[in-house]
Amino acid sequence: MLVLAQISDLHLDGTPRATARARRAIDHLRALPGPIDALLVTGDIADHGAESEYEEAAELLGLHDGDAPFPVLTCPGNHDSRAPYRKALLREPAAEGPVNRSHHVGGAVVLMCDSSIPGADEGRLDEETYGWLEDTLDGLDGESPVLLAFHHPPVALHHPLPDAYQLAQPRALAALLERRPEIAGIIAGHAHTPAATAFAGRPLVIGPGVTWTLRLPWEGEGVADRDAPVGLAFHILDDEQRLTTHFRVV
Repeated sequence: MLVLAQISDLHLDGTPRATARARRAIDHLRALPGPIDALLVTGDIADHGAESEYEEAAELLGLHDGDAPFPVLTCPGNHDSRAPYRKALLREPAAEGPVNRSHHVGGAVVLMCDSSIPGADEGRLDEETYGWLEDTLDGLDGESPVLLAFHHPPVALHHPLPDAYQLAQPRALAALLERRPEIAGIIAGHAHTPAATAFAGRPLVIGPGVTWTLRLPWEGEGVADRDAPVGLAFHILDDEQRLTTHFRVV
């Protein structure tokens, strides 16, 4: 059984509010009495894509000092900028191509994909990313369960804000899933609201936002509920490759 925590949409911007909310989520996870196998951070880590914002994220997540008690797996969102992300968060050369990473976690593989489009709020898995996915999946044994994680959900969530900026060309992703039965599910962020649905016959789970929570149309006026508690998710992938998610607020 694999246990993955997820936080998303930290939007670190140098303000005490953003820092405090991110720290609340991370401190909660670090204080858990039982272990988790990894933490997924599904995009919009920075608010402006500034190098200083990624330096703060790296410090909070314990990426560079060995302080994190679990592996921390990240992917960019539409507010992120690839070159500063690579330089300050990953400590890699500041290149501009998509940031895609494969991680073996327990007996599973988590593919953290870059769905960002530089300069745009919409999402897309580009040809380079699809090629990387195909090559990576070809290199696996076909028996290990795989989870895909990226920022933009590939379906409508029935709110005009996230639905205006969802993942483009979802049919290409659906075709990939049809060819790849080892993919057990998809984990996304971006919408600032916990949600669960299905896509191409696989579970699709959207993690809540750390910085604020989306107010749904029937919940009142104003898009952003900035007073809502910090949200996070726990995803369990069991021995039958069934994905179960629990949402928490802290």
